[in-house]
Amino acid sequence: MELSFRTRKRLAVIVLLLALPAYIVAAVTLVNLFSRPPFLLEIAIYLGLGLLWILPLKRLFLGIGLPDPAPREAEETREEGHEG
Repeated sequence: MELSFRTRKRLAVIVLLLALPAYIVAAVTLVNLFSRPPFLLEIAIYLGLGLLWILPLKRLFLGIGLPDPAPREAEETREEGHEG
């Protein structure tokens, strides 16, 4: 099921405001369960976890910064109807 642009935009905001902070807390908690690794390994772990959250959400954020394509499509349809 394809989500509308508006729904994707709202869902992206919810993910950024609620799910991402929860993921950060969970990642830090998980890393703190073990003894502190060497500095470079710790940075690699945090970089990996920092990129891991976006993989399942990549399609949600794709094109969110662009203008809504629906009004443009509706405008093109109206213009085509007036030409004929």
